[in-house]
Amino acid sequence: MKNIEIDDDLYLHIVANTQFIGENASSILRRLLKLNETAQQAVLSEESVDNDVLEEPLSESSANTEADTSESSEIEALDNSSESVFNFINKEELAMQRGAVGRFLLILAALYRAHPNRFRVVTEICGRDRLYFANSEAELAASGSSTKPKQIPDSPFWVLTNSNTTRKKMMLTKAATSLGYNDDDVEKIRELL
Repeated sequence: MKNIEIDDDLYLHIVANTQFIGENASSILRRLLKLNETAQQAVLSEESVDNDVLEEPLSESSANTEADTSESSEIEALDNSSESVFNFINKEELAMQRGAVGRFLLILAALYRAHPNRFRVVTEICGRDRLYFANSEAELAASGSSTKPKQIPDSPFWVLTNSNTTRKKMMLTKAATSLGYNDDDVEKIRELL
C-alpha cells in the first residue's frame, strides 16, 4: 500500500462514488477507472527500480463487456428508486470530515446518488425567507445574504451552508422525508451529521 496526497475535490469525488459502507478507496478507483481483474491484481515489481505497475491490456471482448456492464449499471441506478442512502454512506469517510459542512455535503451526495431522479424534490424545501436547495449557486445567493452556497458533490444541485448544525439537521430531515424515508431512517440520517 502506498499513501498519496490528493486535492479535496478529488477526495470528495471518490467518497461520493462509494457504493457500500467500508468500501476502500482502491476499490472505488478501480471501478471508476474500469480496470479489469488482471489490472486489479497487478503488483509492484520488487526488482523494478522505477516502481512501474504491471498491467495487461484489456482485450476487445472484455472491454466491450465492461462497457455494457457500466451502461446497464448506470441505467439501473437511474431506474432504481428503491435504493437506500445507507448503501452510499461510508461512516469512516464522514468521521474524517473536519466539520459539519463536510459531513452535510457527503450525506446529501449520498442521498443524490441513491435517488438521482427524485432528488429535485429537495429544491422545494425552504425557510421563511430563503431557499435551502437550488439548481444554481446564483439562485441560492439571490435568496438571501451570506448564504455560502456549495455544490452537492457529483450532482447538479446546490445547498445553503451558512446555517447552524441544528438547521442543517432540519434540512436533512426534510430532504430524507421528501425522498420517502420512514421516521426511523430519517432519524438515522439526521444523526450522521
